[in-house]
Amino acid sequence: MSEQVKSLDQKTFIRLERLFLITLGCIGICLLAGFLIFNSFLKDQKNDASILNVAGKQRMLSQKISKELLQLQNHTQNAVILPELKSSIKEWDSVHSHLLKYFENNSFSDQILLNQLDQTFKTLHKTANTALQLQQEVSTMGLQNQIHSFLEVEPQYLSQMDKVVKHYELDSTEKIKNLQTLQLILLVLGYALLLIIFTVVLRPSAKHSSRIIKELLTAEQKANEMASNADKLRHEKERSVNQLMALNLVMEQSLLFARIDTEGYIVNAGSKFSGYFNYSLGNTYSKFTEVIAKNPKDQQYISTIIDTHKNTGWQGEVKGSNSEGETSWFEISINPYHPSDQPAALLVICFDITDRKNAQSKINQLTQEHFQLEMEQQKELSSKIIENQEQEQNRIAKDIHDGIGQMLTGLKYNIESINIDNPEKTAEKVEQLKVLTSEIINGVRTATFNLSPPELTDYGIVASISKLSHELSKFTSKDIQTINKTDFNSRLDTLVEINIYRIVQEAVNNAIKYAESSQILISISHSQDMLSIIVDDNGKGFDPNHITPNSQDQGGMGLTFMKERIKYINGRLFISSNKKVGTRITLNIPL
Repeated sequence: MSEQVKSLDQKTFIRLERLFLITLGCIGICLLAGFLIFNSFLKDQKNDASILNVAGKQRMLSQKISKELLQLQNHTQNAVILPELKSSIKEWDSVHSHLLKYFENNSFSDQILLNQLDQTFKTLHKTANTALQLQQEVSTMGLQNQIHSFLEVEPQYLSQMDKVVKHYELDSTEKIKNLQTLQLILLVLGYALLLIIFTVVLRPSAKHSSRIIKELLTAEQKANEMASNADKLRHEKERSVNQLMALNLVMEQSLLFARIDTEGYIVNAGSKFSGYFNYSLGNTYSKFTEVIAKNPKDQQYISTIIDTHKNTGWQGEVKGSNSEGETSWFEISINPYHPSDQPAALLVICFDITDRKNAQSKINQLTQEHFQLEMEQQKELSSKIIENQEQEQNRIAKDIHDGIGQMLTGLKYNIESINIDNPEKTAEKVEQLKVLTSEIINGVRTATFNLSPPELTDYGIVASISKLSHELSKFTSKDIQTINKTDFNSRLDTLVEINIYRIVQEAVNNAIKYAESSQILISISHSQDMLSIIVDDNGKGFDPNHITPNSQDQGGMGLTFMKERIKYINGRLFISSNKKVGTRITLNIPL
């Protein structure tokens, strides 16, 4: 590398520096010359453009004066036209003087055309001023003659102005052609100069530098590749060694690991395997099945698995024994192993799953016992429900027979005993029949209300609970009230409403029958996703933890039915009772 650096001597750099400076100087001179030439051309173009603008303005003013002169014939607009005409003539004269100065400064080549233009302008200018004076003297005939003269001479003036403009256009076109020729020459000189620079300076120096840089990069790349390959080999070797050591350590300390031959004899075993089964490889050459299992049937089963799956591998659960001879369960994995310099072998990894098997067995046993217990409870609950239904039906039949039936029988006898021949007793019998009929109607209404209130079907749960509290308050003479705190009035599913009504009915009946309450308050409130109904009473209270389904006289079955109903509609039931305060039953039903 040092020889390659020395080949780039100072003389080469000095020569290249001089060539670059000369080249840059030539380019700078060419750019400066082009800049000056183009700047001069732009200045001329600016002057020509000014002349063309002034000439165009003169044409416009002459036409404007013609128009205004024609409008002078209409005397009604003289007050407006005269000031504008005076202003136009004055501006026309000023612009003409300005145009002549441009011609003098730019050395107009066709002086004859310029003199003709000036003479025509003066004629038109004089005619316009004369027409203006005649208009002020109110000479109509003279005014028309002057206007006619102006209109006759104006086309000549416009034609002469067009010739002037065309003359300048020809001059500008010639200048542009000369500039294009000069531009082409400068472009050719610039390309020639760039070609010379490329051939004499850039190409040789680029080739020389490229060759040296290429050699340096090639040498550096080879050195880097050699160093990188060496580092990779070293890191790979270290990583492989570390992984192998870590793997061996993990397998030795954490796995029940052993390597056996195809006949089932142990070739090598890990430290945890040796300690777990109290096995020492140096003492004896033992079979794998005899080490992990003591029962001949278990040994035969494991041997069959090894013989069958020694070429394909296997994973599953087997029963064996630990070092103390106790029955254990293992999940083993058999993997074929084919080292290149050693006979074929099998890698066997064991996991002790005895605790898991025992736990699973216990779970199965508990599950079976729980299932049987639930079945017994369900049978008992079904029996109680059927018994309660029978009792309810008997009660309804008894109420109808003893109440409504007796009253209907009395009604029949009273009707039959009416003697129309005795008006006084007949009137007395009719009054008795009215009273008895009212009692029958109340009895039928009470029985119907207990079975299924019509408000529940027609108006919903709030109306039916309000009706329940009103009727029970009237029948029992107790203070029973319903408060709808959040004005809940939505309808729910029919089965949900029926079960809510029965739970509230049961809670109120229990408060009346067992708690001996004098005041019962039913509070209804709701949120976006929850309906809450609270039944409070001031009764004697009870201990919810000591109520059993068998103590029906204490309302035990009623509470059981309430819990079953609330579970059926996916709600929750909370019971809070105190012997000094009373009882609160809370129902939370999802909306």
